[in-house]
Amino acid sequence: MNEDRKLTKAGANLIHHFEGCLKKDGSHYKAYKCPANVLTIGHGHTNHHGRKFDATSRWTREECDEAFAEDMVGFENAVRRLVKVPLTAHQYDALVSFCYNCGEGNLAKSTLLKKVNAGDHAGAAKEFPKWNKGGGKVLPGLVRRRASESLLYQGIPDLDYDGKADPKPPKEAMPQAVDVPEDEI
Repeated sequence: MNEDRKLTKAGANLIHHFEGCLKKDGSHYKAYKCPANVLTIGHGHTNHHGRKFDATSRWTREECDEAFAEDMVGFENAVRRLVKVPLTAHQYDALVSFCYNCGEGNLAKSTLLKKVNAGDHAGAAKEFPKWNKGGGKVLPGLVRRRASESLLYQGIPDLDYDGKADPKPPKEAMPQAVDVPEDEI
């Protein structure tokens, strides 16, 4: 059904748009704490999956890109495993982006996934914006990301981001830990 799906260039660009490759230190990128206080490097890479690093790590852009590609394999597999209905490329991309930022466990338990698997795509699109908090606060970066993922899921062009060009890094870091909405608890 979705077993051959891969993240498209537009999907990778959306994730890069929100994650960026931040904290450049000369020709290398250094580890930093995201707004949710999670050690992060490159395109939103954390120690929760893939390559391990510490607060003193410095990576080249190539290392950041390689870690991103490795991370995506796991999140693509998670979406293929969890979703039981056929998806369009843009629906798949939106779910991989969500899964990368919110985590496989949160996607697995979410009303979003329940609606996707029930074929309620309009209802699923309305679930993305609920995942907008980190550390108990609504975070503007999460609000924008969830809006873009919802639009992508619906196949609607995002006026703030077209998904075609390699985006510039965001001005602020994306939280790497997202609070579960109260209605999901």
